[in-house]
Amino acid sequence: MAAAELQGKYQKLAQEYSKLRAQNQVLKKGVVDEQANSASLKEQLKMKDQSLRKLQQEMDSLTFRNQQLAKRVELLQDELALSEARGKKNKKSVESSSQLSQEQKSVFNEDLQKKIEENERLHILFFEADEQHKRLEAELRSRLEVLETDAAQHQAVVDSLTKKYTETIEKLQNDKAKLEIKSQTLEREAKDCRLRTEECQQQLKNLQAALGSRLEESLCIINEKVPFNDTRSSRYNALNVPLHNRRNQLKLRDLAGQAMAFVQELVTALLNFHTYTEQKVQIFPVDSATDIISPLNQKFSQYLHENASYVRPLEEGMLHLFESITEDTVTVLETTVKLKAFSEHLASYLGFLRKILPYQLKSLEEECESSLCTAALRARNMELHRDMKRLTAVFEKLHTYVSLLALPSTRPEGLLRTNYNFVFTNIAASLHGFHDILKDISKHYSQKAALEQEVPTATQKLITTNDCILSSVAALTNGAGKMASFFSNNLDHFTTSLSYGPKGGAEFISPLSAECMLQYKKKAAAYMKSLKKPCADSVPYEEALANRRVLLSSTESREGLAQQVQQSLEKIAKLEQEKEHWMLEAQLAKIKLEKENQKLKNSLSGHLTETIQEHSVLPNIAEQKKETTEKGLREPIKSTSLIGMLTVTTDNEKAPDAESREDLIKTHYMARIAELTSHLQLADSKSVHFHAECRALAKRLSLAEKSKESLTEELKLASQNITRLQDELMTTKRSYEDQLSMMSDHLCSMNETLTKQREEIDTLKMTSKGNSKKSKNR
Repeated sequence: MAAAELQGKYQKLAQEYSKLRAQNQVLKKGVVDEQANSASLKEQLKMKDQSLRKLQQEMDSLTFRNQQLAKRVELLQDELALSEARGKKNKKSVESSSQLSQEQKSVFNEDLQKKIEENERLHILFFEADEQHKRLEAELRSRLEVLETDAAQHQAVVDSLTKKYTETIEKLQNDKAKLEIKSQTLEREAKDCRLRTEECQQQLKNLQAALGSRLEESLCIINEKVPFNDTRSSRYNALNVPLHNRRNQLKLRDLAGQAMAFVQELVTALLNFHTYTEQKVQIFPVDSATDIISPLNQKFSQYLHENASYVRPLEEGMLHLFESITEDTVTVLETTVKLKAFSEHLASYLGFLRKILPYQLKSLEEECESSLCTAALRARNMELHRDMKRLTAVFEKLHTYVSLLALPSTRPEGLLRTNYNFVFTNIAASLHGFHDILKDISKHYSQKAALEQEVPTATQKLITTNDCILSSVAALTNGAGKMASFFSNNLDHFTTSLSYGPKGGAEFISPLSAECMLQYKKKAAAYMKSLKKPCADSVPYEEALANRRVLLSSTESREGLAQQVQQSLEKIAKLEQEKEHWMLEAQLAKIKLEKENQKLKNSLSGHLTETIQEHSVLPNIAEQKKETTEKGLREPIKSTSLIGMLTVTTDNEKAPDAESREDLIKTHYMARIAELTSHLQLADSKSVHFHAECRALAKRLSLAEKSKESLTEELKLASQNITRLQDELMTTKRSYEDQLSMMSDHLCSMNETLTKQREEIDTLKMTSKGNSKKSKNR
């Protein structure tokens, strides 16, 4: 449970770490963007400062020039006033002065005009600069608001992150305290484990020394006793029995069974195809029931009638091949002798196909020459003409490759092991080609059947025969497709499993050596079986494997049940002995009763004597059981005595008291004995049941100890993982703290730059307002 909780906490921390990492990357991007924006704003502010300084310099120069011009105008006005006062005294001087004043006025007017134009130009420039400044101020204010909102959002994110970090730090500190306690306990356990490992190392050293000495002794014995190494010679190594691969043999038997099923499907389909083809030849183009068919078709139908003698052996050969592959044999191409018989059966069927091929082709040509054959039907017949040739060629290929596979069982030099893969791949390709040809035949035959139905002389018999041929061809195509896919899917298994041999050797030298190897294998298996002596009180291995889970989990184990059976048998024997004893006692009591009855006969007379004679002889044991059952069914009359409860029947009132009392005592004791035996059996069964439960609990306790050991190992691994995670968490915590400090410093610097920008903007506003007031005053 602790390991699972730690694993869950580790997963949660890993998730939080990944989330914080993603948030950190987003914040980094935001900080970089803000830095870029602040740098661009700083550059823009510098440019605006420079432009404002230039404008201020121009304004200062203009004000200075205006002041100079104002002083000059004042001087000129003073001179005019003086000249006007002096003009009255002297006209000449007035005339001269008027001329001078007109010249001066013209000069002053020109200067004033220039100054006015220059002033207007400067006012225009100032107005444009003021408008541009206002626009820039509005833009900067909007950007400042955006930056302030971004800064507030970043501050909120930073606050939330700091809260999360503080919470995680507190959790980690608590976990750290818990883990320190656990680590102390684990350190103690580690010390114990170290001591154990030292002891184990010492034992291992002792074992290594003992094994080394035993190895030296065994090597000396091998060098002294073994005369030669048979694996060095390929002739002798071929006689060695290879390692038995039971799984491989079972797989090969399964594959052979599947192949046999596919071959059976193909055989039934081929039989149907040949028989329905024979019917078709006798029906179309000339019906044998109404007219005489051609000698060619008669010969063709005669050959087709013999198809079962060539097709059935294929199934038998495959069945013999499947039966030869058993669990105990070594199945390689050198030992599969039955493959040769299958290849011979395939050769005989190939001869049958070669024999009927010219007749089949001539029959199709004759059908094309008939008057009922149309152009489309003639084209379909020619396509089937080509398909039948291809079908025979494919069977020739298959026979060639199958005969090559059968060579290692007769002449191993005929096919090397390096060529096995090539032969198997070609067989798979031939099977795929066989499937393609059958698909073409099915397609062309269906078209041919549809065209033959349109012939005016087409009968119902012809239509049904065509349908049967089409169904048989469809079955053939399905079987060939399954066979091709099966062979191509298991191609690697065939090449690897059918080419292994003795240890150290490449292959079997000859089929004779393979046969000798199989004989040696049988002898070795028989010898191993003779060595195995049956144990008296042991469970068979297969049965023990089957009931292993039941023995581990269930309280009623097989051994407990065997003990119960044994104890019950002993009880049955004891009860049989007791039964014989009581039977002897009953016989003795019977004899005593007879003697007593004889005495009573002499004493009693009349009706009493007759009744005593009738009831004198006691019945045997079976009759006693019958009487007790009848007494149980009758109405009893209860009477108590020192012995116990006795019953007397109502229909036996005429019997004497002594006889009835003895019978009642006997039945009472028999019932008590039966009751006591049932109680004893119940107590014995309970004791056996409790014993079985105790054994099952002991087994469960051993399993619990094993699971405890495995859990301690898992706990060690978990503690190692915890320490590693603690280190990772400390590193991530430090990195996050550094990043937070960097971010806080950066935010402080951004705030400082923003305050500076605000101050500069305020100063610019003040200067612009002062300049505007001065310009208005001017």
